[in-house]
Amino acid sequence: MTVSHRAGFRTLLFLASFAVAAAAFAQWPYPTGSDGKPTLAPMLKQVTPAVVNIAVITRKQAPRHPMLDDPFFRRFFNLPGPQRGQPRQSVGSGVIVDAEQGYVMTNHHVVSDADKLVVTLADRRSFEADVLGSDEGTDIALLRIEADDLKAISFGDSDELEVGDFVLAIGNPFGIGQTVTSGIVSALGRTGLNVGGYEDFIQTDASINPGNSGGALVDLDGKLIGVNSAIMTMAGGNVGIGFAVPAAMAREIMDQLIEYGEVRRGQLGIHIQDVTPSIAEALNLDTAVGALVSQVLPGSAAEEAGLQAGDVIVAIDGRPVENSTGLRNMIGLMRLGTDMEITYIRDGELNTMTARTGRSSSQVLAESEAVDKFRGAEFRDIDPSHPRYATVEGVLVADVEEGSHAERNGLREGDIVTAVNRVKVRSVAEFSEVAAAAGGAIALNILRGSARVFLVIP
Repeated sequence: MTVSHRAGFRTLLFLASFAVAAAAFAQWPYPTGSDGKPTLAPMLKQVTPAVVNIAVITRKQAPRHPMLDDPFFRRFFNLPGPQRGQPRQSVGSGVIVDAEQGYVMTNHHVVSDADKLVVTLADRRSFEADVLGSDEGTDIALLRIEADDLKAISFGDSDELEVGDFVLAIGNPFGIGQTVTSGIVSALGRTGLNVGGYEDFIQTDASINPGNSGGALVDLDGKLIGVNSAIMTMAGGNVGIGFAVPAAMAREIMDQLIEYGEVRRGQLGIHIQDVTPSIAEALNLDTAVGALVSQVLPGSAAEEAGLQAGDVIVAIDGRPVENSTGLRNMIGLMRLGTDMEITYIRDGELNTMTARTGRSSSQVLAESEAVDKFRGAEFRDIDPSHPRYATVEGVLVADVEEGSHAERNGLREGDIVTAVNRVKVRSVAEFSEVAAAAGGAIALNILRGSARVFLVIP
Protein backbone atom coordinates (compact mmCIF):
# COMPACT_ATOMS: atom_id res chain seq x y z
CA MET A 1 0.00 0.00 0.00
CA THR A 2 1.44 3.38 -1.07
CA VAL A 3 1.71 6.39 1.21
CA SER A 4 -1.18 8.09 -0.58
CA HIS A 5 -3.30 4.94 -0.27
CA ARG A 6 -2.50 4.67 3.48
CA ALA A 7 -3.43 8.33 3.97
CA GLY A 8 -6.69 7.80 2.11
CA PHE A 9 -7.46 4.70 4.21
CA ARG A 10 -6.82 6.61 7.46
CA THR A 11 -9.13 9.39 6.25
CA LEU A 12 -11.84 6.85 5.38
CA LEU A 13 -11.42 5.14 8.77
CA PHE A 14 -11.70 8.50 10.53
CA LEU A 15 -14.88 9.38 8.64
CA ALA A 16 -16.39 5.98 9.38
CA SER A 17 -15.57 6.36 13.08
CA PHE A 18 -17.04 9.86 13.07
CA ALA A 19 -20.23 8.55 11.44
CA VAL A 20 -20.59 5.83 14.09
CA ALA A 21 -19.99 8.36 16.88
CA ALA A 22 -22.49 10.76 15.32
CA ALA A 23 -25.10 7.99 15.07
CA ALA A 24 -24.56 7.03 18.71
CA PHE A 25 -24.71 10.70 19.73
CA ALA A 26 -27.99 11.09 17.82
CA GLN A 27 -29.46 8.29 19.96
CA TRP A 28 -28.28 9.83 23.24
CA PRO A 29 -31.37 10.00 25.50
CA TYR A 30 -30.51 13.35 27.07
CA PRO A 31 -31.30 16.72 25.46
CA THR A 32 -28.42 18.89 24.38
CA GLY A 33 -27.48 22.39 25.46
CA SER A 34 -26.58 25.39 23.32
CA ASP A 35 -23.04 24.05 22.93
CA GLY A 36 -24.30 20.71 21.62
CA LYS A 37 -23.32 18.76 24.74
CA PRO A 38 -25.85 16.43 26.38
CA THR A 39 -27.32 17.88 29.57
CA LEU A 40 -30.24 17.48 31.95
CA ALA A 41 -29.78 20.90 33.49
CA PRO A 42 -32.78 22.67 31.86
CA MET A 43 -35.20 19.96 33.00
CA LEU A 44 -33.71 19.77 36.51
CA LYS A 45 -34.03 23.53 36.94
CA GLN A 46 -37.78 23.03 36.58
CA VAL A 47 -38.00 19.94 38.80
CA THR A 48 -35.59 20.36 41.72
CA PRO A 49 -37.50 23.26 43.38
CA ALA A 50 -40.30 20.73 44.04
CA VAL A 51 -38.03 18.37 46.01
CA VAL A 52 -37.54 19.29 49.68
CA ASN A 53 -35.42 18.25 52.64
CA ILE A 54 -37.22 17.09 55.79
CA ALA A 55 -35.71 17.35 59.27
CA VAL A 56 -37.38 14.86 61.62
CA ILE A 57 -37.12 15.71 65.30
CA THR A 58 -38.04 13.04 67.87
CA ARG A 59 -37.89 12.72 71.63
CA LYS A 60 -37.51 9.17 72.85
CA GLN A 61 -36.75 7.98 76.34
CA ALA A 62 -34.18 5.26 76.87
CA PRO A 63 -35.71 1.95 78.00
CA ARG A 64 -36.22 1.91 81.79
CA HIS A 65 -37.77 -0.33 84.38
CA PRO A 66 -41.50 0.33 84.92
CA MET A 67 -40.91 0.72 88.68
CA LEU A 68 -38.91 3.88 88.00
CA ASP A 69 -42.16 5.49 86.86
CA ASP A 70 -43.99 4.56 90.05
CA PRO A 71 -44.46 7.72 92.20
CA PHE A 72 -44.25 5.79 95.51
CA PHE A 73 -41.02 4.05 94.46
CA ARG A 74 -39.44 7.35 93.38
CA ARG A 75 -40.50 9.10 96.60
CA PHE A 76 -39.24 6.25 98.82
CA PHE A 77 -35.78 6.26 97.22
CA ASN A 78 -35.75 10.03 96.62
CA LEU A 79 -35.42 9.62 92.85
CA PRO A 80 -36.07 12.43 90.34
CA GLY A 81 -39.26 12.43 88.30
CA PRO A 82 -39.48 11.04 84.76
CA GLN A 83 -37.09 12.79 82.42
CA ARG A 84 -38.02 13.78 78.90
CA GLY A 85 -35.98 12.15 76.19
CA GLN A 86 -33.27 14.17 74.51
CA PRO A 87 -34.24 15.51 71.08
CA ARG A 88 -32.84 13.51 68.19
CA GLN A 89 -32.82 14.55 64.55
CA SER A 90 -32.86 12.52 61.37
CA VAL A 91 -33.28 13.54 57.76
CA GLY A 92 -35.41 12.58 54.82
CA SER A 93 -36.79 13.98 51.59
CA GLY A 94 -40.16 14.95 50.17
CA VAL A 95 -41.88 16.10 47.00
CA ILE A 96 -44.26 19.04 46.63
CA VAL A 97 -47.28 17.65 44.76
CA ASP A 98 -49.68 20.60 45.16
CA ALA A 99 -48.20 24.11 45.28
CA GLU A 100 -51.48 25.85 46.06
CA GLN A 101 -52.38 23.64 49.02
CA GLY A 102 -48.80 23.12 50.18
CA TYR A 103 -49.00 19.32 50.01
CA VAL A 104 -45.70 17.46 50.39
CA MET A 105 -45.51 13.72 49.78
CA THR A 106 -42.92 11.58 51.58
CA ASN A 107 -42.54 8.13 53.16
CA HIS A 108 -44.46 6.90 56.18
CA HIS A 109 -41.27 5.59 57.75
CA VAL A 110 -39.70 9.06 57.52
CA VAL A 111 -42.38 10.75 59.67
CA SER A 112 -43.90 7.91 61.74
CA ASP A 113 -42.02 8.71 64.98
CA ALA A 114 -41.71 12.47 64.52
CA ASP A 115 -42.55 14.99 67.22
CA LYS A 116 -41.72 17.85 64.86
CA LEU A 117 -41.13 18.11 61.12
CA VAL A 118 -39.28 20.95 59.41
CA VAL A 119 -39.41 21.18 55.62
CA THR A 120 -36.59 23.10 53.90
CA LEU A 121 -37.13 24.18 50.31
CA ALA A 122 -34.52 24.39 47.57
CA ASP A 123 -34.41 28.17 48.11
CA ARG A 124 -33.48 27.50 51.79
CA ARG A 125 -36.77 28.67 53.28
CA SER A 126 -37.92 26.45 56.16
CA PHE A 127 -41.43 25.69 57.40
CA GLU A 128 -42.86 23.47 60.11
CA ALA A 129 -45.09 20.79 58.59
CA ASP A 130 -48.27 19.06 59.74
CA VAL A 131 -49.00 15.42 58.94
CA LEU A 132 -52.31 15.19 57.06
CA GLY A 133 -52.20 11.41 57.00
CA SER A 134 -49.86 8.46 56.74
CA ASP A 135 -50.22 4.92 55.42
CA GLU A 136 -47.86 2.24 56.68
CA GLY A 137 -49.14 -0.30 54.16
CA THR A 138 -47.74 1.59 51.17
CA ASP A 139 -45.12 3.65 53.06
CA ILE A 140 -46.67 6.93 51.87
CA ALA A 141 -47.35 10.01 54.01
CA LEU A 142 -48.73 13.44 53.16
CA LEU A 143 -47.60 16.65 54.86
CA ARG A 144 -48.79 20.22 54.56
CA ILE A 145 -46.85 23.47 54.85
CA GLU A 146 -48.07 27.08 54.81
CA ALA A 147 -45.88 28.77 52.20
CA ASP A 148 -46.10 30.96 49.13
CA ASP A 149 -44.39 30.65 45.76
CA LEU A 150 -44.10 26.87 45.87
CA LYS A 151 -43.21 24.78 42.84
CA ALA A 152 -45.00 21.43 42.43
CA ILE A 153 -44.00 18.44 40.35
CA SER A 154 -46.30 16.85 37.77
CA PHE A 155 -47.25 13.17 37.98
CA GLY A 156 -46.13 10.82 35.24
CA ASP A 157 -47.65 7.48 34.26
CA SER A 158 -45.75 4.82 36.20
CA ASP A 159 -47.90 2.11 34.59
CA GLU A 160 -46.17 2.85 31.26
CA LEU A 161 -42.65 2.30 32.62
CA GLU A 162 -40.47 -0.37 31.06
CA VAL A 163 -37.23 -1.94 32.18
CA GLY A 164 -34.44 0.11 30.64
CA ASP A 165 -36.18 3.50 30.85
CA PHE A 166 -33.88 6.28 32.06
CA VAL A 167 -34.74 7.77 35.49
CA LEU A 168 -33.28 10.22 37.99
CA ALA A 169 -33.45 10.15 41.80
CA ILE A 170 -33.57 13.49 43.62
CA GLY A 171 -33.28 13.77 47.39
CA ASN A 172 -31.18 14.58 50.43
CA PRO A 173 -28.75 11.65 50.94
CA PHE A 174 -26.98 11.59 54.31
CA GLY A 175 -28.35 15.08 54.96
CA ILE A 176 -25.68 16.71 52.79
CA GLY A 177 -28.20 18.61 50.65
CA GLN A 178 -30.14 18.15 47.46
CA THR A 179 -28.50 15.63 45.15
CA VAL A 180 -29.39 14.22 41.72
CA THR A 181 -28.37 10.76 40.53
CA SER A 182 -29.23 8.94 37.30
CA GLY A 183 -29.81 5.39 36.17
CA ILE A 184 -32.37 3.14 34.57
CA VAL A 185 -35.39 1.14 35.63
CA SER A 186 -33.77 -2.16 36.59
CA ALA A 187 -36.96 -4.13 37.33
CA LEU A 188 -40.67 -3.64 37.95
CA GLY A 189 -43.14 -5.17 40.40
CA ARG A 190 -40.58 -6.01 43.08
CA THR A 191 -42.08 -7.49 46.28
CA GLY A 192 -41.01 -9.28 49.44
CA LEU A 193 -38.92 -6.44 50.84
CA ASN A 194 -40.88 -6.22 54.12
CA VAL A 195 -41.02 -2.46 53.73
CA GLY A 196 -44.76 -2.16 53.61
CA GLY A 197 -47.90 -4.24 53.26
CA TYR A 198 -48.62 -3.38 49.61
CA GLU A 199 -45.54 -3.81 47.47
CA ASP A 200 -45.11 -3.11 43.77
CA PHE A 201 -41.73 -1.41 43.77
CA ILE A 202 -39.83 0.11 40.90
CA GLN A 203 -36.22 -1.06 41.14
CA THR A 204 -33.53 1.30 39.89
CA ASP A 205 -29.74 1.54 39.84
CA ALA A 206 -29.89 5.34 40.27
CA SER A 207 -27.97 5.91 43.52
CA ILE A 208 -30.34 6.02 46.51
CA ASN A 209 -28.85 6.41 49.98
CA PRO A 210 -30.15 7.02 53.53
CA GLY A 211 -31.86 10.41 53.50
CA ASN A 212 -33.18 9.91 49.95
CA SER A 213 -36.35 8.33 51.38
CA GLY A 214 -39.41 10.27 50.28
CA GLY A 215 -37.59 11.96 47.41
CA ALA A 216 -38.54 11.97 43.74
CA LEU A 217 -37.87 9.41 41.03
CA VAL A 218 -38.48 11.22 37.74
CA ASP A 219 -38.33 10.40 34.06
CA LEU A 220 -36.47 12.43 31.43
CA ASP A 221 -39.53 14.65 31.00
CA GLY A 222 -39.27 15.66 34.66
CA LYS A 223 -42.48 13.82 35.62
CA LEU A 224 -42.81 12.05 38.97
CA ILE A 225 -42.97 8.32 38.35
CA GLY A 226 -41.99 7.10 41.84
CA VAL A 227 -41.33 8.03 45.46
CA ASN A 228 -37.96 6.72 46.64
CA SER A 229 -38.52 4.37 49.55
CA ALA A 230 -35.79 1.83 50.25
CA ILE A 231 -32.34 0.54 49.43
CA MET A 232 -30.83 -2.91 49.50
CA THR A 233 -27.44 -2.73 51.18
CA MET A 234 -25.11 -4.52 53.55
CA ALA A 235 -23.22 -1.44 54.67
CA GLY A 236 -25.84 1.32 54.79
CA GLY A 237 -24.87 2.87 51.44
CA ASN A 238 -25.81 2.55 47.79
CA VAL A 239 -24.99 -0.67 45.96
CA GLY A 240 -27.02 0.05 42.84
CA ILE A 241 -30.29 -1.48 44.05
CA GLY A 242 -32.90 1.06 45.13
CA PHE A 243 -36.68 0.92 45.27
CA ALA A 244 -39.47 3.43 44.74
CA VAL A 245 -43.23 3.35 45.26
CA PRO A 246 -44.91 3.78 41.84
CA ALA A 247 -46.53 7.18 41.32
CA ALA A 248 -49.89 5.59 40.46
CA MET A 249 -50.01 3.87 43.86
CA ALA A 250 -48.76 6.96 45.70
CA ARG A 251 -51.33 9.21 44.02
CA GLU A 252 -54.25 6.96 44.98
CA ILE A 253 -53.07 6.93 48.59
CA MET A 254 -52.59 10.72 48.51
CA ASP A 255 -56.16 11.27 47.32
CA GLN A 256 -57.56 9.25 50.23
CA LEU A 257 -55.31 10.95 52.77
CA ILE A 258 -56.55 14.32 51.53
CA GLU A 259 -60.19 13.26 51.65
CA TYR A 260 -60.27 11.16 54.82
CA GLY A 261 -56.97 11.69 56.64
CA GLU A 262 -56.48 7.92 56.38
CA VAL A 263 -56.74 5.10 53.86
CA ARG A 264 -60.10 3.36 53.90
CA ARG A 265 -59.40 0.09 52.19
CA GLY A 266 -62.09 -2.28 51.18
CA GLN A 267 -61.69 -6.02 51.55
CA LEU A 268 -62.98 -9.00 49.61
CA GLY A 269 -62.55 -11.36 52.52
CA ILE A 270 -60.47 -14.11 50.94
CA HIS A 271 -57.20 -15.89 51.57
CA ILE A 272 -55.15 -16.34 48.41
CA GLN A 273 -51.95 -17.94 47.17
CA ASP A 274 -49.91 -18.08 43.97
CA VAL A 275 -50.77 -20.55 41.25
CA THR A 276 -47.69 -22.77 41.03
CA PRO A 277 -47.01 -25.12 38.09
CA SER A 278 -48.12 -28.09 40.21
CA ILE A 279 -51.37 -26.33 41.15
CA ALA A 280 -51.92 -25.39 37.52
CA GLU A 281 -51.46 -29.04 36.53
CA ALA A 282 -53.84 -30.23 39.24
CA LEU A 283 -56.52 -27.73 38.18
CA ASN A 284 -55.90 -28.38 34.48
CA LEU A 285 -54.93 -24.77 33.81
CA ASP A 286 -53.05 -23.74 30.67
CA THR A 287 -50.57 -21.51 32.53
CA ALA A 288 -49.48 -20.92 36.13
CA VAL A 289 -50.87 -17.40 36.47
CA GLY A 290 -53.54 -15.88 38.68
CA ALA A 291 -54.40 -16.05 42.37
CA LEU A 292 -55.91 -19.18 43.90
CA VAL A 293 -58.67 -18.59 46.45
CA SER A 294 -57.78 -20.88 49.36
CA GLN A 295 -60.47 -19.62 51.78
CA VAL A 296 -63.56 -17.43 51.69
CA LEU A 297 -64.35 -15.75 55.00
CA PRO A 298 -67.94 -16.09 56.27
CA GLY A 299 -70.05 -12.98 55.83
CA SER A 300 -67.47 -11.35 53.54
CA ALA A 301 -68.00 -9.50 50.28
CA ALA A 302 -66.50 -12.47 48.44
CA GLU A 303 -69.01 -14.89 49.94
CA GLU A 304 -71.87 -12.56 49.08
CA ALA A 305 -70.64 -12.31 45.49
CA GLY A 306 -70.36 -16.10 45.18
CA LEU A 307 -66.60 -16.75 45.16
CA GLN A 308 -65.57 -20.20 46.32
CA ALA A 309 -62.40 -21.82 47.57
CA GLY A 310 -60.60 -23.29 44.57
CA ASP A 311 -61.50 -20.45 42.21
CA VAL A 312 -58.57 -18.89 40.37
CA ILE A 313 -58.86 -15.13 39.88
CA VAL A 314 -57.20 -14.09 36.63
CA ALA A 315 -58.40 -10.48 36.15
CA ILE A 316 -59.97 -7.54 37.99
CA ASP A 317 -61.86 -5.01 35.86
CA GLY A 318 -60.10 -6.43 32.82
CA ARG A 319 -56.60 -6.00 34.29
CA PRO A 320 -54.68 -9.30 34.34
CA VAL A 321 -53.80 -10.80 37.73
CA GLU A 322 -50.37 -12.40 37.54
CA ASN A 323 -50.12 -13.69 41.13
CA SER A 324 -51.47 -13.26 44.66
CA THR A 325 -49.36 -10.17 45.30
CA GLY A 326 -50.75 -8.47 42.22
CA LEU A 327 -54.31 -9.20 43.31
CA ARG A 328 -53.62 -8.01 46.82
CA ASN A 329 -52.23 -4.72 45.52
CA MET A 330 -55.25 -4.18 43.27
CA ILE A 331 -57.77 -4.79 46.05
CA GLY A 332 -55.68 -2.95 48.64
CA LEU A 333 -55.81 0.28 46.63
CA MET A 334 -59.58 0.15 46.14
CA ARG A 335 -61.76 2.25 48.37
CA LEU A 336 -64.47 0.86 50.58
CA GLY A 337 -67.65 0.21 48.58
CA THR A 338 -65.95 -0.06 45.17
CA ASP A 339 -67.64 -2.30 42.60
CA MET A 340 -65.34 -4.54 40.58
CA GLU A 341 -65.67 -7.18 37.89
CA ILE A 342 -63.86 -10.38 38.83
CA THR A 343 -62.79 -12.80 36.11
CA TYR A 344 -62.08 -16.27 37.47
CA ILE A 345 -61.68 -19.89 36.48
CA ARG A 346 -63.85 -22.57 38.12
CA ASP A 347 -63.87 -26.18 36.99
CA GLY A 348 -61.93 -25.23 33.88
CA GLU A 349 -64.42 -22.58 32.74
CA LEU A 350 -63.89 -18.81 32.59
CA ASN A 351 -66.53 -16.84 34.48
CA THR A 352 -67.16 -13.26 35.63
CA MET A 353 -68.95 -11.82 38.63
CA THR A 354 -69.39 -8.43 40.27
CA ALA A 355 -68.35 -7.82 43.86
CA ARG A 356 -68.26 -4.76 46.10
CA THR A 357 -65.42 -4.26 48.54
CA GLY A 358 -66.58 -4.43 52.14
CA ARG A 359 -65.16 -3.32 55.45
CA SER A 360 -61.94 -4.83 56.72
CA SER A 361 -62.40 -7.68 59.15
CA SER A 362 -59.77 -6.06 61.36
CA GLN A 363 -61.14 -4.60 64.57
CA VAL A 364 -59.72 -1.97 66.88
CA LEU A 365 -60.21 -1.98 70.64
CA ALA A 366 -61.83 1.38 71.36
CA GLU A 367 -61.09 3.42 74.49
CA SER A 368 -64.56 2.75 75.87
CA GLU A 369 -63.89 -0.98 75.67
CA ALA A 370 -60.33 -0.89 76.97
CA VAL A 371 -59.48 -2.43 80.30
CA ASP A 372 -58.04 0.26 82.62
CA LYS A 373 -54.72 -1.58 82.90
CA PHE A 374 -54.17 -1.12 79.15
CA ARG A 375 -54.74 2.63 78.97
CA GLY A 376 -52.59 4.16 76.22
CA ALA A 377 -52.42 1.00 74.10
CA GLU A 378 -54.25 0.27 70.87
CA PHE A 379 -55.08 -3.32 69.97
CA ARG A 380 -55.93 -4.57 66.49
CA ASP A 381 -56.72 -7.83 64.80
CA ILE A 382 -53.77 -9.10 62.73
CA ASP A 383 -54.70 -8.10 59.19
CA PRO A 384 -53.32 -9.37 55.86
CA SER A 385 -50.68 -6.63 55.69
CA HIS A 386 -48.89 -8.03 58.76
CA PRO A 387 -46.00 -10.41 58.01
CA ARG A 388 -47.34 -12.95 60.53
CA TYR A 389 -50.87 -12.95 59.21
CA ALA A 390 -52.26 -16.50 58.96
CA THR A 391 -49.20 -17.89 60.79
CA VAL A 392 -49.84 -16.58 64.32
CA GLU A 393 -53.16 -16.35 66.19
CA GLY A 394 -53.46 -13.40 68.53
CA VAL A 395 -54.05 -9.68 68.89
CA LEU A 396 -51.55 -7.04 67.73
CA VAL A 397 -50.48 -4.21 70.02
CA ALA A 398 -50.63 -1.59 67.26
CA ASP A 399 -49.54 1.41 69.31
CA VAL A 400 -48.38 2.24 72.85
CA GLU A 401 -48.41 5.86 73.96
CA GLU A 402 -45.11 6.98 75.47
CA GLY A 403 -45.32 7.26 79.27
CA SER A 404 -48.79 5.68 79.33
CA HIS A 405 -50.11 3.18 81.87
CA ALA A 406 -49.78 0.43 79.28
CA GLU A 407 -46.12 1.22 78.62
CA ARG A 408 -45.32 1.32 82.34
CA ASN A 409 -46.92 -2.11 82.66
CA GLY A 410 -44.52 -3.45 80.04
CA LEU A 411 -46.51 -3.50 76.79
CA ARG A 412 -44.60 -2.62 73.63
CA GLU A 413 -45.73 -1.67 70.13
CA GLY A 414 -45.55 -4.72 67.86
CA ASP A 415 -46.29 -7.23 70.64
CA ILE A 416 -48.72 -9.99 69.73
CA VAL A 417 -50.91 -11.13 72.64
CA THR A 418 -51.66 -14.82 72.15
CA ALA A 419 -53.41 -15.56 75.47
CA VAL A 420 -55.00 -13.72 78.39
CA ASN A 421 -54.92 -15.58 81.72
CA ARG A 422 -53.94 -18.65 79.70
CA VAL A 423 -57.06 -18.37 77.52
CA LYS A 424 -56.12 -18.15 73.84
CA VAL A 425 -57.37 -15.04 72.05
CA ARG A 426 -57.67 -14.76 68.28
CA SER A 427 -59.39 -11.40 67.90
CA VAL A 428 -59.90 -8.06 69.60
CA ALA A 429 -63.41 -9.14 70.57
CA GLU A 430 -62.10 -12.23 72.38
CA PHE A 431 -59.28 -10.24 74.00
CA SER A 432 -61.72 -7.61 75.30
CA GLU A 433 -64.14 -10.21 76.65
CA VAL A 434 -61.52 -12.26 78.53
CA ALA A 435 -59.62 -9.22 79.88
CA ALA A 436 -62.80 -7.50 81.07
CA ALA A 437 -63.87 -10.63 82.95
CA ALA A 438 -60.56 -10.85 84.83
CA GLY A 439 -61.06 -9.85 88.46
CA GLY A 440 -57.48 -9.12 89.51
CA ALA A 441 -54.07 -9.42 87.89
CA ILE A 442 -53.96 -10.16 84.18
CA ALA A 443 -51.36 -12.53 82.74
CA LEU A 444 -50.48 -12.10 79.08
CA ASN A 445 -48.68 -14.53 76.82
CA ILE A 446 -46.86 -12.32 74.33
CA LEU A 447 -44.88 -12.96 71.18
CA ARG A 448 -42.25 -10.19 70.92
CA GLY A 449 -40.23 -10.69 67.76
CA SER A 450 -38.92 -14.22 68.06
CA ALA A 451 -39.10 -14.21 71.88
CA ARG A 452 -42.01 -15.41 73.99
CA VAL A 453 -42.77 -13.15 76.97
CA PHE A 454 -45.00 -13.85 79.99
CA LEU A 455 -46.19 -10.53 81.39
CA VAL A 456 -48.21 -10.18 84.60
CA ILE A 457 -50.06 -6.88 85.00
CA PRO A 458 -51.21 -6.28 88.62
